[in-house]
Amino acid sequence: MRRYMQDAGFTDIACWEAVDYKLQPELMESGYTKQIQANVDLPDFNLAEKYDVIIVLHLLEHLFKPEQLVSKLSPALVPSGVLIGGFPTVPQLLQEAYRQKKIRLTAANFGHVSTFSPQRVKNMAKSCGLSLDFLSGTYFLRKRNFSLENFKGWVRLNLFWGMLFPALGAEIYWLMRK
Repeated sequence: MRRYMQDAGFTDIACWEAVDYKLQPELMESGYTKQIQANVDLPDFNLAEKYDVIIVLHLLEHLFKPEQLVSKLSPALVPSGVLIGGFPTVPQLLQEAYRQKKIRLTAANFGHVSTFSPQRVKNMAKSCGLSLDFLSGTYFLRKRNFSLENFKGWVRLNLFWGMLFPALGAEIYWLMRK
């Protein structure tokens, strides 16, 4: 994420901290200012400092109790601070009745064990005292080497689809605010 943000022109961010169960040398090489070694799934996990932005991109689907982590992260946000995340999505009916149970039976170590619908994201924000400022799906159809992928109109159509039908794409992304 640090490299992506720098490449996107966000160069005036003073501090980048990473939390992971295992320290990653490449994070320091890419400009992270601090690494915190911690298992976010343990009951005693918390962040000692306050943050303007916390990013949990493609993390929560690996936790059996993702709402528990979000409730631990929300106090670490400054007033008006944001929590940004994204993960694969499924419609609410499939998420509750079928999909999550199925993936938990076959999940490998550190694999996906939780599924998310737009409604689950909304409920998570509300239960943690955060406002959901943004929620969108990603795309209608993507295919490697598909010629339309190079056209702005195709990208816009996919983004429009994701906005209208966030549960009927591959992933959803969101921003919650304290």
